[in-house]
Amino acid sequence: MAGPGDNYRKKPGKPVDTEPFKRAVTGCMRAMAGEPELEVVFAADKPAFAGKHARLPDLPKRITRNDVMVTRGVGDSMALRTACHNPGVHAATAPDGADARAIFDAVEQARVESIGARRMPGVGDNLTAMIDDKFTRNNLATVTERDDAPLSEAVALIVREKLTGRPTPPGAAAVADLWRDWVEEKAGDDFANLESAIDDQNAFARAVRDMLVSMELADEMSGEEPEDSDDDNDDEPDADEDTEGGSQEDSGEEQSEAEESQAESEQPEAGEMDAADATADDMEQDLDADAEEPGEAIRPEQSFNDILSGIDYEVYSTEFDETISAEELCDEAELERLRAFLDKQLSNLQGVVGRLANRLQRRLMAQQNRSWDFDLEEGYLDPARLPRIIIDEMAGTFAPLSFKRERDTNFRDTVVTLLLDNSGSMRGRPITVAATCADILARTLERCGVKVEILGFTTRAWKGGQSREAWLKGGKPAEPGRLNDLRHIIYKSADAPWRRARRNLGLMMREGLLKENIDGEALTWAYRRLAARPEQRRILMMISDGAPVDDSTLSVNPGNYLERHLRAVIEEIETRSEVELLAIGIGHDVTRYYRRAVTIVDAEELAGAMTEQLAGLFEEQKSRDARRQRAG
Repeated sequence: MAGPGDNYRKKPGKPVDTEPFKRAVTGCMRAMAGEPELEVVFAADKPAFAGKHARLPDLPKRITRNDVMVTRGVGDSMALRTACHNPGVHAATAPDGADARAIFDAVEQARVESIGARRMPGVGDNLTAMIDDKFTRNNLATVTERDDAPLSEAVALIVREKLTGRPTPPGAAAVADLWRDWVEEKAGDDFANLESAIDDQNAFARAVRDMLVSMELADEMSGEEPEDSDDDNDDEPDADEDTEGGSQEDSGEEQSEAEESQAESEQPEAGEMDAADATADDMEQDLDADAEEPGEAIRPEQSFNDILSGIDYEVYSTEFDETISAEELCDEAELERLRAFLDKQLSNLQGVVGRLANRLQRRLMAQQNRSWDFDLEEGYLDPARLPRIIIDEMAGTFAPLSFKRERDTNFRDTVVTLLLDNSGSMRGRPITVAATCADILARTLERCGVKVEILGFTTRAWKGGQSREAWLKGGKPAEPGRLNDLRHIIYKSADAPWRRARRNLGLMMREGLLKENIDGEALTWAYRRLAARPEQRRILMMISDGAPVDDSTLSVNPGNYLERHLRAVIEEIETRSEVELLAIGIGHDVTRYYRRAVTIVDAEELAGAMTEQLAGLFEEQKSRDARRQRAG
């Protein structure tokens, strides 16, 4: 068998039918993972995996042997993760700090992949091809400086060498070699413990924690055993050990469930209006005669207990921060051009999102139907009781329990804030999908009488901006706190009608806008705006694709500084406020931060996730109201 590196030199072959290959890979992944319900999709987007959903790289029309091995390697990696990894153990033993957590996560992935490579040589070949391809595509094959070589990846590569006995693939060798001397000097004595614990995730995690302590990246772990999750994890992949390379056998008649979902083309239902076809006249304006400009209702002054003011968190300087409307960052002509670009990018998706939004609208409107309490002593005369009054001669003029009264509804007294991560990692498809979903959901909710605010958060500069310059001039005091210039953007205020804010969302397409993300302060800002609102019910939805990251801040503070602050803010909002907080993570597990959260693999799943989460919240409220009325 030729080595994976040789395959890069082979020319593409003739076009072939890849469907049998896809069915075989899907069946093999389900068998290795021990998960018959695993959904596998082949797409041109980057690979992703969450829960029972996996996305693999699609094959080109003219494929090479390396293309096949890379796709199989990605699938094997995901299947092994399902079979050999216990999320409960991982969460309980994970260290604090961004750098330590990155290494911990990468080494755990190296463990599960090494289990498969040790037991099935073909799987090892596939994983080698996948790693080589990943580092080559990310331009890491020729790095010469440590600053350009991720430490977490280097440690994982060195651990993989120790566990499998296989050399590091050529494309990844440069990253491993740059850090090898430092890693072995700091933690060389800890590697022996890893190999002996490879089949015990808990013991392995503790050995990795010891290694991180040796690297001075984490504190020693307490002696308490973490509680395992309900599912037993024996770290044994449910695949035949004689199967090679994720096996190349065809899985017969088994069809990929993902192929069916990709082929599904939903038609608009009867009486359903596509949100993309709605006109501005369909929207009700909520204007105030005393407003300074149309669409801006006067917000009454309302005091509230700022529960976030006591959190231990420092900011070096707020002098250069800005909270700014989208119109101030871009002139009208440019906003129109960017909005047109956004519409063009997602012309196909807009119809799908529109249908989902219309379903949400129907579900919400159904909850606003008039409802009545019957058999009352006073109120409106109930026509259905008239025969009883006429027939019953002893009832007098009006019999008791012959009246009805319409129930009060507070459904319309609601405001929703959509807080969008505008960091650099959202660039491309995620930010365009997020912008379109926010746009159409705002239109939908306003039709239902629910006010919507759309906010974005990023920083004004990379690497600290003017705040860092001021810190340098001030003598670089230790642990200065947040050290970058915030940029909080108001795309649509809650009181502005949708048609006035529509073009503002195009700003997210502007080159250079998306930079760092400091989630904790963005959440604080959005919460304070919501808490000051007069509406009885307030909902805050965070949409993000990662943990808070700001290189300038993390370079001069503890590695978990921003993450710790985010957790504290979330805890306060979820436990001490009336604001209902939920989160959607795009390719990032936000469930470890938020109590009410969902993680999606593909940005194009965002529309469905947003509508379902919001609909679920409103239906929960309806159920609570019904229970209270029955109890009363």
